[in-house]
Formats: sequence, C-alpha cells, structure tokens
Amino acid sequence: MPNTTVHTKFCWSTFDQLTSTELYEILRTRQEVFIVEQNCAYQDADEIDQRAWHLTCWDSNAEAPTLLAYLRVVMPGEKYSEPSIGRVLTRNSVRGTGVGRELLRLGIQHTQREYPQAAIRISAQLYLKRFYEEFGFEQTSGTYDEDGIPHIEMVHHASG
Repeated sequence: MPNTTVHTKFCWSTFDQLTSTELYEILRTRQEVFIVEQNCAYQDADEIDQRAWHLTCWDSNAEAPTLLAYLRVVMPGEKYSEPSIGRVLTRNSVRGTGVGRELLRLGIQHTQREYPQAAIRISAQLYLKRFYEEFGFEQTSGTYDEDGIPHIEMVHHASG
C-alpha cells in the first residue's frame, strides 16, 4: 500500500501579506487546476484577490514553496452581499487524502469568526454539490453555466 501521508502547513494571509513567491505559486496553481486541467478559458485574476483572505496549504516537506490546496474568502459586498468562499482547489496529488476537507473546514471556521452573523455564499461546480452539502451548504439556485461548467449557488447559514 503506498504511503499517503501528506505533510501540510496551512496559512491565512491577506493579499498584502502574501510574498511575491506565494502569490506567484497561488496564481500558477489556480491556472493549472482551473484553466489547464479543466480546459476552461476564463479571467482568473479578477481584482477580487486584493479584498479577500487567502488560505494556503503548503507541502511542508518540499524544498521550494509547493501549494497543495487553496481557497479565498471574499469580503461581504465584493461578490455577493454575504461573505463567500471561492477558488477552492486541491492539487491532483493530494485529492482523496483529506486535505480538501480540512481546507474547507478551516475556510468555514475563519469566515464564521470574521463574520459571525453572516451566511456564506458559494458558486459551486455542480459535480461538487454533495461535497459542499456535507459541510452544511444548501443549494439556492438552479443550475447555470459559468465559463462552460455547470454551477449552482449554495449557502451555509449563520449558526447564531
């Protein structure tokens, strides 16, 4: 049986706290997953990153910074009236290891801490609906096309 142990380091940063090397790795990995892997041409650098929290998951054993998973929490009023979680990704090499689940758990936890009375809205790829439902998200829209991929809006209601 192959060794599936992953050595990770999760870090929260604002845009201004990211180093140029970290930002480059985030943008490179987002392009790798969302544009190349999913064969989807779209404008990833959308000028929302500057008004978002960034959760990065790094390979703590790698010599050079290697991003394994990532998401961003967009402040209320920037994309939706609620805070939103987006650009959720895991590298192919760590899918199925639990890294993505821990990433989303930490993303929800941080968002609830920053915006305790607010619901969290996401635009989810339809095939991930069940994954997000496991974390308390509920579908709030019909299916719509976003850059050639079926999506749905989902909301995680504030607990308080």
